[in-house]
Amino acid sequence: MDAGPVPEGYLDGYGAILADISVTGRRLTRDEVDSRRALGERAAREGVGLRELVRGHLAATRSAFPGLPGVAGASGARQVRATAESVLAAAEQAVDALAEGYGRAQLLAVRRDEAARREFIDDLLHGRSDPGELSSRAARFGLHLAHSHLVAVACGPQPYDDTHPVTRWAADALDGRFGGRLVLLATKDGRLVCITPGNRPEIAEHFATTARASDGAPEQWRVALGRPHHGPGGIVQSYEEARAALELAARMRLDVPLVRAADLLVFAMLTRDRQAMADLVRSVLGPLAAARGGARPLVDTLDAYFEAGCVAAEAARRLSLSVRALTYRLARIHRLTGADPADALQRYTLQTAVIGARLLGWPEQEL
Repeated sequence: MDAGPVPEGYLDGYGAILADISVTGRRLTRDEVDSRRALGERAAREGVGLRELVRGHLAATRSAFPGLPGVAGASGARQVRATAESVLAAAEQAVDALAEGYGRAQLLAVRRDEAARREFIDDLLHGRSDPGELSSRAARFGLHLAHSHLVAVACGPQPYDDTHPVTRWAADALDGRFGGRLVLLATKDGRLVCITPGNRPEIAEHFATTARASDGAPEQWRVALGRPHHGPGGIVQSYEEARAALELAARMRLDVPLVRAADLLVFAMLTRDRQAMADLVRSVLGPLAAARGGARPLVDTLDAYFEAGCVAAEAARRLSLSVRALTYRLARIHRLTGADPADALQRYTLQTAVIGARLLGWPEQEL
């Protein structure tokens, strides 16, 4: 599509500059370059296209050339050629200045938009703004805060910000598949944060897959999904759930790439009363510290046994032990604690205590 005519005012003074240059052969002065640069900035702010602006100056140069005093008064073809070189050099300077000013204005606009977006994300995730004002700002980014939203948080091998290639790549991948109006991707505290509609969990799951594939180190990524909630406060709640799930998964040493806050509710409940949990671990597992080699090997044995569904052969395989050696360890645990892993009720007590030991970092950390 052809560019339209340049709006009135953008060529003011340009003809006079060309007329003088056609006679003197000089280059643009600093003030003249600055004025063209300022016009480029103004054009960007007012929505005038750069192509339109450049085309207007080139057209003005071509139109004015035959009537320029240096051309009309030339004594021969050689002088016309010299004048043409001076005029074209001036036009080149003018176009360069226009493009520089235009680009600078665009960069400033992008930075302002990024700053506004960053401020909005911070307010959104921490609930620090008036709900009505926040809802108005959210519409600009395609969010309808009255609806349900789900927040996913991804933690990778290094900190990320909004300009990191991984962030850009993940944003492009999500936009390409779901469109920019369904996904808001940002960074917070060095992590990727993805806000999606609460009724579209597949978007958050795709975000998890995308994040893990972003820098060739999927095993170093962990992604947590909060639960969907309604309203501006719902996004804050879902975000906090995802953050807590990441921290809990790390403390629990869960070897899974994707954790859901909904699946960890029981563990969150266990951590609410730290003193009660510490008392349970101390009373149930504390006697294991008297074993030769300390409590850690026996706690790991219980951990593997419960994770294997209380199947001795599978637990032994995970620990690289013989079934006989595993059975011996379970018997020692029974003798030291008085709790039998084979008994349903006592097994539940032991398993809860093992989970508590993970959460509290015992036996490495004192209770």
